[in-house]
Amino acid sequence: MRSSIVMRSGGAAVLVDSGPDLRAQALREDLRAIDAVVYTHCHLDHVVGFDELRAFCWHRDEPLPVHATGSCMEVLQSMFGWAFSRDNTFKGYVRPDPRIIRGAFEVGPFRITPLPVEHAAVETIGFLFEHAGAASVAYLPDVKRIPRETMDLLRRADVLVVDALRPTPHPTHFTIREALAAADDVSADATWLTHLGHENDHAALESELPPGVQVAWDGLCIDL
Repeated sequence: MRSSIVMRSGGAAVLVDSGPDLRAQALREDLRAIDAVVYTHCHLDHVVGFDELRAFCWHRDEPLPVHATGSCMEVLQSMFGWAFSRDNTFKGYVRPDPRIIRGAFEVGPFRITPLPVEHAAVETIGFLFEHAGAASVAYLPDVKRIPRETMDLLRRADVLVVDALRPTPHPTHFTIREALAAADDVSADATWLTHLGHENDHAALESELPPGVQVAWDGLCIDL
């Protein structure tokens, strides 16, 4: 399925991206409530499950906080104008509370720092999740180049989850080799490869990886 994660702590849950598989993923994981959605960028495989967010809105009295860069928010408002309309007052619909990401912010117990990266022609970010008393997680599902300033932030991560699309070069995504080079630079305690294409055979790839690096899978749960 398409790449997405949920960060959970106690009763708090933050969803990263609303891809086209959101409904199936939420049912599989028994995900019944979220406190906010944060978006990495506006590509279709990360946003077109937006309407499935209604499952997390119908029982809420307040709109659902939706965090995104300014450019990503513009696309969301264009694609799903009905949801952002002032006339959207019907209980049961997606009712977003748009919040522009301009720096680090907090959702429940999580401090979330945006991690700007280069990916295709759209503004793209990853996220560093920090939580008192827990390991920190950096999530970069779509990346071709990591700026130096972002790399400095990444070195605060105990766990790195990073794009590793395929073995051969791609114009907008890390190859396996590029992902491993970034992981070596970050030096997190654990690295998980994500956003994997079908050119990768899970078992064969895992057998070739260095210590501390693993291949992620659908339904993976990491205890921090």
